[in-house]
Amino acid sequence: MPSPLPAADFYDYESLLSDAESAKLAQLREFLAAEVAPYATTWWNDADFPAHILPKIAALHLAAPDRRKYSHLFTGLVVAEMTRTDTSLATFFLVHHDLFVQALYDFGSEEQKARLLPDAIALRTTGAFALTEPDHGSDVAGGMVTTALRVQDDGGTHWVLNGAKRWIGNGTFCDHMLMWARDAETGEVRGFILDASLPGVTRTKIEHKIALRTVQNAHIVLDGVQVLERDRFAGIGSFRDTNTLLRGSRISVAWQAVGQQLAAFDVARAYALERPQFGKPLASFQLIQGQLVKMLGNATASLAMMVRIAGLQDRGGDADATMAQVALAKAHTTAAMRETVAMGRSILGGNGIVTDYGMAKIFADAEAIYTYEGTHEVNTLIAGRAITGVSAIV
Repeated sequence: MPSPLPAADFYDYESLLSDAESAKLAQLREFLAAEVAPYATTWWNDADFPAHILPKIAALHLAAPDRRKYSHLFTGLVVAEMTRTDTSLATFFLVHHDLFVQALYDFGSEEQKARLLPDAIALRTTGAFALTEPDHGSDVAGGMVTTALRVQDDGGTHWVLNGAKRWIGNGTFCDHMLMWARDAETGEVRGFILDASLPGVTRTKIEHKIALRTVQNAHIVLDGVQVLERDRFAGIGSFRDTNTLLRGSRISVAWQAVGQQLAAFDVARAYALERPQFGKPLASFQLIQGQLVKMLGNATASLAMMVRIAGLQDRGGDADATMAQVALAKAHTTAAMRETVAMGRSILGGNGIVTDYGMAKIFADAEAIYTYEGTHEVNTLIAGRAITGVSAIV
């Protein structure tokens, strides 16, 4: 009987996990294999979000893993493993947990945490992160035009929000959004817990996407939306306050780039072993083996970079991963991912452009990861500024 083929984690980085973490990761894999993998392509093709599995995801108790005393390596591997099975579901998880739930932990008042966290952690309610605007993506911190006007009257203090947001993941169905707006009086950027059902909130699904089709991205319009003072994020005084939050989400997206590469390698290797050409398996050809090894090398190097980032996070304090280190990781892993998924698609030939064989979905979703949470170019310039002391960003 032939020996089993080595795992895509070729250097066994998972062995660095504790026994409890390894068991939890195995539980996640079992869930993904049973509840997600058989249906993910159908959800993607239909651009349909599987809301029915949210209680099952909540039952895994993976919300805010670092607050459950798990290592950052485990947290990253959870993201990679989810992405390996379905990038769209992993993206939902990141938007809700890394950006909305984590914001409540980091910036919410005790009253806000008590009121909102239990339901959000249990996925009885869902959240979104409303930052990007129709005309402002990478430059949104300085270019944000959505406004919040503070109003004081006999009923107390409230805020009136006007503007628009775009590409808001979970935006079509979420219960709450972390809504970013510029204070009309001070010019500072503030954060609000926006009840998505408030009058004046219009949500329109963005159609015709070629990536992350299961994710429900929305175009949001705010027309005189009144938000109570109690729903202003207590801990956010300016955009600078969110660096830790945004750094964490950027790390998670770099882990997604790892998961995408592992998925591409899995599909390409299986196909090459099973597909006969010229009377023998495709895997027997030297050029195919060269491509598979390159894919594995890219995935392994990306994983190694992220393992080091996780180590810096675990050390904390001044040794925590800096924004420049994270920017380099996001830029490098997503560039490697693009090459890896392109090779995988090539190995599948014509079958690589239809979702029936798995690779087309992986290939398309990689384009979104390459762009969101800071484009490849912007992250490159952040790292470039750190190593030269000169900013190329206006």
